[in-house]
Amino acid sequence: MTASAVEATERPAHRDPNVLRWLGAYTASMIGDSIYFMALAWAAARTGSASGTGLVLAAGSLPRALLMLGGGVLADRLGPRRVVISSDAVRAVLVLVLAATLVLTAPTVGVLVVVALLFGAVDALFLPAVGALPPRISTPGQLARIQGLRALAARGSSIIGAPMGGVAVATGGPSLAFAAAGVLFALSLPLLLSLRIRPLPEPEASGEASDAEKTPNAWNDLVGGLRYIRRHSLLGPLMLVIALSELGFVGPLNLGLILLSEQRGWGAAGMGWIVAGFAGGAAGSALLLAVRGRVPRAGLVMCLMALVGAVGIASLPQVPAVAHAAAIAAFVGLTAGLAGALCGALVQTTADPAYLGRVTSVSTFFTYAIAPLSYPATGAAVALWGTGPVFVVSAAVCAAGGAMGLALTALRRAELPR
Repeated sequence: MTASAVEATERPAHRDPNVLRWLGAYTASMIGDSIYFMALAWAAARTGSASGTGLVLAAGSLPRALLMLGGGVLADRLGPRRVVISSDAVRAVLVLVLAATLVLTAPTVGVLVVVALLFGAVDALFLPAVGALPPRISTPGQLARIQGLRALAARGSSIIGAPMGGVAVATGGPSLAFAAAGVLFALSLPLLLSLRIRPLPEPEASGEASDAEKTPNAWNDLVGGLRYIRRHSLLGPLMLVIALSELGFVGPLNLGLILLSEQRGWGAAGMGWIVAGFAGGAAGSALLLAVRGRVPRAGLVMCLMALVGAVGIASLPQVPAVAHAAAIAAFVGLTAGLAGALCGALVQTTADPAYLGRVTSVSTFFTYAIAPLSYPATGAAVALWGTGPVFVVSAAVCAAGGAMGLALTALRRAELPR
């Protein structure tokens, strides 16, 4: 069948059973993640040690930081479907064993730290692989829509998973919540096993793509992937935009909002309204991309949305009422969410599929390993200068990513496939 015939019969992602199976598996895993983290926090708190609780919650980030790039290599070597299935199976077994253990004995810091470390290590394999899977299950013209659907699933999973985890903990303790998470991880497996995987396109006769088939070991794969990103006219700038956006965004929106709510006396309820506003805006941007499937001049729109969203971040600590802050948070969620979804879609459609696991691991590394390092700096800066200056600096870092994108012709003119 010719390429034109394939495009003529192309199904929209939201009507493609193959994509919907992937989306169902991804959603089940994400809800399981939310319940797992809720249960882990409660189990750690029940040990009675504040320092131990902090150690348990921080333990999972270490293997993610150390193994994330290696997870991308593994996804490209073995295929992302195989890595995702194996990861979800291991997570299901690990969490179900922990649930059974907690039925028989009280949680200890040592046991929970070991579980958090193991879960973090498996996550380091899962995250790059799940990001590399969409090009194997659909056509390039549907990848932007799939990014929108994925973002919707992630937002919905957070909204559903946290209350489910809370109800499970209240009903049967952390053991019941861990059991629910394990069941959800297991439910994703039949859906993943039923996926139809598209073959990779033939590599070009010369260049980096052909070199991907010749690397003798994993280390050379990793170096080759990093070299591929650095030499690519679009992927290199995209990684810099992601790094700047995450560094400027994660600190103020996660930790900074908590400190701002405390200073203004908005309390936990006010904080909840602000977070809900952000989630609603982000869900709106995801829905827009899922429905439209393609945004013209995607690179330009992405950079402009990053700049506009930075203005919203800077203005958050300037408003006196929680209702105004929630409205601004919704605006930030809409603009930053659209910028992030377009960035992900450009990565998906630009990267050679043979390198997509490694490319995804680098972008995920910034999100899950580098950006959290801004928490201590954000807390210390707020203590010294207050929330206003810190939010302004964070906004400037986000804006720097958008401005850099506008200055680079390849990124400014980047388009999604039709």
